[in-house]
Amino acid sequence: MARAATLAQDGHDVRIRWVTTNASRPAGLEALIALERMVLRKGRRCGADAIDRNAVGGPLAGDAKPDIVVDFTDARHDATAATRYLRPLYNGEAGESAALAAIVAGDLPRIDVHNEIDDAILVSGQPSAEAADGLSGALDTVMARTMTLLSAVLAGKSPYLTPKAETGRVRVRRSPTAYVLSGLAAEIARRIYRLCCYAPHWHVGWRHTDDGGVWASGNLSGAPWAIIADPGHCFYADPFPVTWQGRTFVFFEELDHRIGKGIISAIEFDAAGPKGPVMPALEEPWHLSYPFLIEHGGALWMIPESSLNGDVAIYRCTEFPVRWERHATLLSGLELGDATIVRHNELYYLFGATRDGSGGYSDTLSIFYAERLLGPWLPHSGNPIMVDRSCARPAGNFVRIDGKLWRPVQDCSNGYGAALGLAEINELSPTSFNQSVRHMLAPGPSWPGRKLHTLNRCGRLEVIDGSRIQPKLAALRPLMGEAR
Repeated sequence: MARAATLAQDGHDVRIRWVTTNASRPAGLEALIALERMVLRKGRRCGADAIDRNAVGGPLAGDAKPDIVVDFTDARHDATAATRYLRPLYNGEAGESAALAAIVAGDLPRIDVHNEIDDAILVSGQPSAEAADGLSGALDTVMARTMTLLSAVLAGKSPYLTPKAETGRVRVRRSPTAYVLSGLAAEIARRIYRLCCYAPHWHVGWRHTDDGGVWASGNLSGAPWAIIADPGHCFYADPFPVTWQGRTFVFFEELDHRIGKGIISAIEFDAAGPKGPVMPALEEPWHLSYPFLIEHGGALWMIPESSLNGDVAIYRCTEFPVRWERHATLLSGLELGDATIVRHNELYYLFGATRDGSGGYSDTLSIFYAERLLGPWLPHSGNPIMVDRSCARPAGNFVRIDGKLWRPVQDCSNGYGAALGLAEINELSPTSFNQSVRHMLAPGPSWPGRKLHTLNRCGRLEVIDGSRIQPKLAALRPLMGEAR
């Protein structure tokens, strides 16, 4: 209910009616959330905390008839109460207890917005859990994405994709108390792990291949993958290769674990592989990653992720590969991750994972379009295009195969950056979008490790990235499997 403020910020006149239903929170839930607040969030509150009834919205007058009712309970609806009667469902069930049951069972629920009067599902979404910290964080994430979907419906938009119920995931029945205690124990284990290891520790894989590589096979087989060596206390991620002025470089995020802030670095490649040292290419006071590259107007441009700065900026290369100057701000006032641009049917389209201040970072896709690379950029009429952790977030450059447009997507169903999908774009215009994921790629015999998160290619050079266990002490590395 605390997130009713989201609707008010969107210009809706929000009124609250408190009703009594048969549903009730499990005994001791507030105490469990308070425990998580103390241990996991250092006293910070979140959207799952109990609130004062007078803190959100105004009371609904007894004789007032609203245009739209949004019912968060599992009570029987009154078909005469409003023109539109919307109810969020969690794995097909109504009420906070349904969301809580799904979380305690081991996963965030699928969210549907159901029109009670027409008995129709209007939009659906599958939230990602990388920002869900404990039971309270999971509830907060689910409610955040519920408001994302409700806001889309109220704005007359309809994210096109209805996520299918995921199968094959283990559902464990346990009480909220057991869930919280196991979560706290896992957090203690993670903190001990972080004392011993750098986490996460990403690394960049590369290979030269004369065939179509991953895009031809739909898997990671073929020529073996090699790793760009890192110094151990830094990780490399988000590789983007480019040939410019007769030289080939791979640009990537370099993050020093001791500092915790990413910069953009580069390393040169020749026919034998990496040559020379890793060179810093771009640094800002804020974190940078995902150095998307594009050639335009005889110049080389970079659009690194700068979501922590709340904008999407474009940089022009002034001395390849190590000097870049900020040229323009393409979008501002939003959190947008992994901006990826493609030219299609005489327009530029910018894809990115957007976040409205809370919830996951990888489940919501938004698209913008422009006639020129430098803008002005306009939002797609359907934004947010989708809420789906399995195929929303970009994972590298678009490619064209036999006249068809494709894009790699992150599959975060089993955690951030866990796997990749190869999605064919069936339809793309300022008012429409549709994609179909044709292939799924995950770590395995061809790419040992824990995750798979970016895919790009330049000529014969194909690059990916993944993560491994990286102990802080060299003496521990043979014991913990340093290689992957």
